[in-house]
Amino acid sequence: MRRSSVSVVDIRSLFSVSSADGSGLSWFGIIRLGAVQAAIGAIVMLTTSLLNRLMVVEYSVAAAIPAALVAWHYGVQLSRPLWGHKSDKALQRTSWIIAGLGILVLGALLAVNTTIRMAAPGFSVYLLGIIAFALIGLGVGMSGTALLALLASRVSDTRKPAAAAICWTMMVAGIVIAAGLTGALLEPFTEARLAIITSMVTLGAFLLAAMALVNVENGSEPVNDMSSRKTNQSFETVLRDIWHDDEARRFTFFVFMSMLAYSMQDLILEPFAGFLFEMSPGQSTQLAGVQHGGVLVGMLLAGLGGSLYTKKFGSNVRLWIVGGCAGSAVMLVGLSLAAGMADIWPLKLNVFGLGFANGVFAVAAVSAMLGLASEKTADGKGHREGARMGVWGAAQAIGFGLGGLLGAVIVDVLRNITGENVTAFQIVFAAEAVLFLAAAMVATGTKLVRTPSSDHDGNIHRNANTDTHMGEVIQS
Repeated sequence: MRRSSVSVVDIRSLFSVSSADGSGLSWFGIIRLGAVQAAIGAIVMLTTSLLNRLMVVEYSVAAAIPAALVAWHYGVQLSRPLWGHKSDKALQRTSWIIAGLGILVLGALLAVNTTIRMAAPGFSVYLLGIIAFALIGLGVGMSGTALLALLASRVSDTRKPAAAAICWTMMVAGIVIAAGLTGALLEPFTEARLAIITSMVTLGAFLLAAMALVNVENGSEPVNDMSSRKTNQSFETVLRDIWHDDEARRFTFFVFMSMLAYSMQDLILEPFAGFLFEMSPGQSTQLAGVQHGGVLVGMLLAGLGGSLYTKKFGSNVRLWIVGGCAGSAVMLVGLSLAAGMADIWPLKLNVFGLGFANGVFAVAAVSAMLGLASEKTADGKGHREGARMGVWGAAQAIGFGLGGLLGAVIVDVLRNITGENVTAFQIVFAAEAVLFLAAAMVATGTKLVRTPSSDHDGNIHRNANTDTHMGEVIQS
């Protein structure tokens, strides 16, 4: 009987959303929030990838139309700071996540309807598309910002790198599973099948997220003091205060520059492989899979290594960010060189290396977001996880949307001017490498290492290993 009672206690603690020492979410709680991130990623994939392809191929719509709708959904995400601020004031982020997911599902279903009606396009169809993708951007901004703010406020510092890796790895897994399931069930393609399958996937993702969120927020405690957390300040005042904070403003620039560099190769890597390496569509798609595999490995390494490093030496996310950015720049220089040596260059290895470095940088950047967002403001006016996450999410959306467009446009312009492919791709990849190095330089000026805490008498407390950790080399 004694053993049985102990086993029951062990099982309950294993599935508790709160960590054993009460310092924020347990690993099980973090995984549950990762499931929410996976649900968001799965729904967004259907609308920005699958429907884009259907409009262009099955319905012969000009590629600029779905591209404009996707860009519009990024533009709507400029509202992220507002939703983050409102979740800060509410002190209950779960309701904002659920509301955002509901809006996202509604937008996705309207987008499917828009796609089907593209068989006979007209003003009403385009208007419906604008409304649908506005709802998608609104839903992603509302749910995603509140989710990240919840992570920032409920995950301890030592677990933040691993939490970032878990959530983003699960998001990629959600995208892959949704893509594979939808692709298999859509064969043979019919409009009725499209409507049924996408409805099942989006509604299933919503239910998964809703179940994963049950009691996560109420069953755990914030990692920081709640006494000064609530604010009645206006959105304009909070936004102005964040922008006047040198650290937050510099990090905003870093997010924008790094996302611009990160996304510029999104729309040109497969054409690059086709034009210069004579890869078939199937082979170039496999190359994209190699890149995503590298991203996953990089994410897992950065998450595990970052958490172990933080536990032993103290937080220094800058080390991982600079390493990921520098590695990405090196791999992009490699792709630039590959354009002139296609016959001997190990392209797959180079692309895997790019994905690996991107994964390290991405997890480190998200971990830095979680850490900086949960810091108490310098003016002592409380925590603003939601508002800060919203500002950085808006910068990420702008950089990501603009980067993909710029990469494709610059390649097209340079190909028309020079009349060749090699020079065009070399210039764009080299420009991306420079952007990554510039982002790394901006990151080195951002305080991504926590300052030592002090007691009421002003005595500074340090971890015994903090003063000697390797990450301080980066600061110099």
